[in-house]
Amino acid sequence: MSALSFATSWYWFLLGGIASYLIGCFNFAVLISHFKNKDIRDMGSGNPGTMNMTRSFGLKFGAINFFCDVFKGGIPALVGWLIFKDYYFEGTNFFVADFARYLFGIMVIIGHIFPVTMKFKGGKGIASTMGLFLFAISCECWWYMFIVILFLTGVLLYIIFTEMGSMGSLLGVTGLSVFQAVVTLIKYNGANNVWVIVTLALIFGINVLTWAAHRQNIWRLLAGEEHRTSVRKHKSKA
Repeated sequence: MSALSFATSWYWFLLGGIASYLIGCFNFAVLISHFKNKDIRDMGSGNPGTMNMTRSFGLKFGAINFFCDVFKGGIPALVGWLIFKDYYFEGTNFFVADFARYLFGIMVIIGHIFPVTMKFKGGKGIASTMGLFLFAISCECWWYMFIVILFLTGVLLYIIFTEMGSMGSLLGVTGLSVFQAVVTLIKYNGANNVWVIVTLALIFGINVLTWAAHRQNIWRLLAGEEHRTSVRKHKSKA
């Protein structure tokens, strides 16, 4: 393990953050819908994301979009961890990779929700956020991946039986962020240095971003007017 000074290495995080943001700006829903000679932004809710893709093109294309966004959200976090896994911040016991993976991760989500390539009107970030947590949590210990997959399976079952896609998605993101925050606190015996606090803030920020992107869905849920997400119905679409 080697010590790394943030004061002399900050530009690596800046470059990584910019690259992650640009990756987030790439919208698979728009690309896939163009292959169907349509624009997802002119269909359904107009949101270029997995739920609207499922409602507009069926479960198959919704699933393709979901997995593309999962990897888009997860790969930058994994790369950040791989690059910095052998470093700790100078004067602390905090691993640089624990900060880098969430810094790059939140920049991907910001790029997905506010893409400069689409006049800052993107998707809502659920699939990319789930991908971020799937990859980031698994960096702690590879078998954590199975815990995340089991949890996401529970979220899927909740959506199937309740047809409340937005609520299920938000509960999924919140559950994963709480899990990672707890793992971080246990790993460092509490918020005992500034880097733990910053990392927890990033995890919390990712959660806030996805909830804020769903604010209209939340109001519709409270009013009982939210669109239902029927997996059985959309499965039959081409």
